[in-house]
Amino acid sequence: MMNYFPDEVIEHVFDFVTSQKDRNAVSLVCKSWYKIERLSRQSVFIGNCYAISPERVIGRFPGLKSLTLKGKPHFADFNLLPYDWGGWVYPWVEALAKSRVGLEELRLKRMVVSDDCLELLSRSFVNFKSLVLVSCEGFTTDGLAAIAANCRYLRELDLQEIEVDDNRGQWISCFPDSCTSLVSLNFSCLKGEINLTALERLVARSPNLKSLRLNRAVPLDTLQKLLMRAPQLVDLGIGSFVYDPSSEAYIKLRATLVKCKSIRSLSGFLEVVPCCLSAIHPVCQNLTSLNLSYAPGIHGNELIKLIRFCRKLERLWILDSIGDRGLGVVAFTCKELQELRVFPSGVDNAAVTEEGLVAISAGCPKLHSLLYFCQQMTNAALITVAKNNSNFTRFRLCILDREKPDPVTMQPLDEGFGAIVQSCKRLRRLSLSGLLTDQVFLYIGMYAEQLEMLSIAFAGNSDKGMLYVLNGCKKLRKLEIRDSPFGNTALLTDVGKYETMRSLWMSSCEVTLGGCQTLAKKMPRLNVEIINEDDQMEFSLDDRQRVGKMYLYRTLVGPRKDAPDFVWTL
Repeated sequence: MMNYFPDEVIEHVFDFVTSQKDRNAVSLVCKSWYKIERLSRQSVFIGNCYAISPERVIGRFPGLKSLTLKGKPHFADFNLLPYDWGGWVYPWVEALAKSRVGLEELRLKRMVVSDDCLELLSRSFVNFKSLVLVSCEGFTTDGLAAIAANCRYLRELDLQEIEVDDNRGQWISCFPDSCTSLVSLNFSCLKGEINLTALERLVARSPNLKSLRLNRAVPLDTLQKLLMRAPQLVDLGIGSFVYDPSSEAYIKLRATLVKCKSIRSLSGFLEVVPCCLSAIHPVCQNLTSLNLSYAPGIHGNELIKLIRFCRKLERLWILDSIGDRGLGVVAFTCKELQELRVFPSGVDNAAVTEEGLVAISAGCPKLHSLLYFCQQMTNAALITVAKNNSNFTRFRLCILDREKPDPVTMQPLDEGFGAIVQSCKRLRRLSLSGLLTDQVFLYIGMYAEQLEMLSIAFAGNSDKGMLYVLNGCKKLRKLEIRDSPFGNTALLTDVGKYETMRSLWMSSCEVTLGGCQTLAKKMPRLNVEIINEDDQMEFSLDDRQRVGKMYLYRTLVGPRKDAPDFVWTL
């Protein structure tokens, strides 16, 4: 029926299709829709920068305005990938600049970004508006200065999980006086000094600023001045919250915070004096998001008191110093909670257990996303969680003692995780830990029909475990395995499965060089990379050599050209 409409009408309909998956599906309907979709798509997501070349992306989507690009695999976050493995974004920016694409937004994750790259980016796209860098590396504040100085219509500069060399603390002063378009500014991860006067002027002339996240170099008195100039803020990240509660600056800040009626998201507190926290209690009653994952100074009764004010929370990131008692308070208070992440604090005797998770599952019926670092877990607790809440789409549980069994029965945690995957029909992402056998992978293959990403560590008995997952999880896109007894049989039994996946990571498993070479020969459209750190292997005729790290991914452009010497592409 749609084919009877003019192309312009169909294109207008496609404008309402924003999901990348849905756009991809639309493009497969017929040649006409493929053409209309490719010419009208402005936003593109690339989950692996080596899966396709920038030239092919530009050729297919000439109207590209927004690009999201991922580089290194997920396990790079756990220091399992060498620093110079790859993931350089410069070839992408260079190709986009040469083709004169009207790029306005660039979002990068786990990529290497140089100052030259940021300079080229800032000078090549006249209407550039948004730069988001997550877990990226390779640049300094000189690159940020170029972005600030040259991107006249910049709306968003968001830096997350990044260590940046600070060649000069004046990068914030490079924003021209004509820059009044900022909506979001996040430099909370930067460690260097900030020109406070320039920051105040920038905030004062940005009437549309909604999100501001500061680093620890911004003191409390400057924070108060910024809030006076930007009462419209919705998202606030506080770096330093250290002051004498009886001081004039603290009293002024307290009075200013009472007037901040629009704040819905609060984060930071990298440095804090707990006795000052009462100043933010008036803000807490309207919060929907609270991130205290970098606030080790907030703990004990002060933390619990803070949580009691947060009745509207939908998203909470917190350290395990909250304890099971604190999670009980969260369960009693935060009935709207949808996402919870509990991170390890590294403090002795500061950990949560199965008790806290059971309380959360009973008290927060809307919870659907969980990341939970804990000291121990039981099958009974996981079964109870599955009964209390079947809404989980993301369930990531990490037991700090990585191969610990159920402390009550001393049995593997197979039945507990089996209950989770059987109950949670919409589960898309799952991470396992604790003592686990092949049985849990049988459950995953049987019941996790929507699973797209699975992370495994120190689990399983034999190749059967991995095969259960590959054969059963039809929608699986990313599989990450480390320190597990899966070998060549698991790797090679159903190689066609990898054509439907984005990537497979295996480290410290039982696969051999010969097995990887066989896979590469059978599947030429896959890149099979062996990461040989510290020359642990010799590229010889001995096919029995065990592979330390293997990264397999689907690609349309063959082996990458920037692989370092320690990466062997088979």
